[in-house]
Amino acid sequence: MTLEELAVQIVPVLQNEYLRALIILVGAFIAGSLMHFILRTYVKRLTRRTKSDIDDILLGIVTKPFYLFVIFVGLYLALRTLTVLQDYHRILDQIFFIGAVLITTTLVSKLLTVSIGRWLKVKKHFEKTPQVLNKVITIIIYSFAFLTILSQFKINVTPLITTLGLGGLAVGLALQNTLTNFFAGLHLISDKPVNVGDFIETESKMSGFVEDIGWRATRIRTLSNTIIIIPNGKLAESAITNLSLPEETVIVRVDCGVAYDSDLKEVEKITLDVAKKVQATVKGTVKNHDPAVQFHTFGDSNILFSVRLRVQHWEDKLHVQHEFIKALKERYDKENIEISFPVRRIYQSK
Repeated sequence: MTLEELAVQIVPVLQNEYLRALIILVGAFIAGSLMHFILRTYVKRLTRRTKSDIDDILLGIVTKPFYLFVIFVGLYLALRTLTVLQDYHRILDQIFFIGAVLITTTLVSKLLTVSIGRWLKVKKHFEKTPQVLNKVITIIIYSFAFLTILSQFKINVTPLITTLGLGGLAVGLALQNTLTNFFAGLHLISDKPVNVGDFIETESKMSGFVEDIGWRATRIRTLSNTIIIIPNGKLAESAITNLSLPEETVIVRVDCGVAYDSDLKEVEKITLDVAKKVQATVKGTVKNHDPAVQFHTFGDSNILFSVRLRVQHWEDKLHVQHEFIKALKERYDKENIEISFPVRRIYQSK
């Protein structure tokens, strides 16, 4: 069969609008699947070769929206070829515009959220982006998308903005505490008294790791693995001790005491020897740190002193204290160094 004969047979088939629409739709599915395969296979191999994982994350975000957008365009073009829908072309155009704006907005929102989160992690040392910031970004982007759709439909947005302004004033008065907490959350993020992941202690003696700074409250995970929820406004106004600043390593102070008849030079030597072994061998310690021993008080029954060790993170503190006290007590028993019991003398009058 010659090419001319083949063309004569194909042309009538292509003139069938339903078959043509089906071909366009199937072609869109094939093109989308092919693009999806290329991105998930070949492009992903290239991103894996880079040192940073940000390109892998961005690729994972854009792959599915691109696939959906290609199919969406194919569906739109297929429907536009049908004469039965000719009177509805304007509605199809509007639906396509809204769909394209929503897909683009979702894609841009996710890309910006990930990019800003990574920037905050590198520049501001946030382990994860606070929830309140993600929500602000999403609200702003979708607001622009909403205004773009309204302008496409020739809707005057000025009266709408005025109405929203008046409504916003009423809502703001009704939700004053909520808005106070919202802006307090933004203050915590911008001023950075605390970061997500920091170990903090409030003036009310609540302590733990900052899990998230939300739009209304901050979540703090305690060492006993419970969650404390503190309103952002209350947290912003309270005195906060950030135990993760200026650096993440933490000094561990262990208070000890020995009997008055002890040889303090020998006590200091033995205690430092135990502290150095703990500092060098126990998990969670800063290996190159030199422990210190300081005598500071003549107590009721003992001469008191403190030992300072350094750990990598606050959660390592209790474990290192535990191991040091066990090792020190064992060594004192071996060296016959006495830790005296409290003694009280009672005088009985005649």
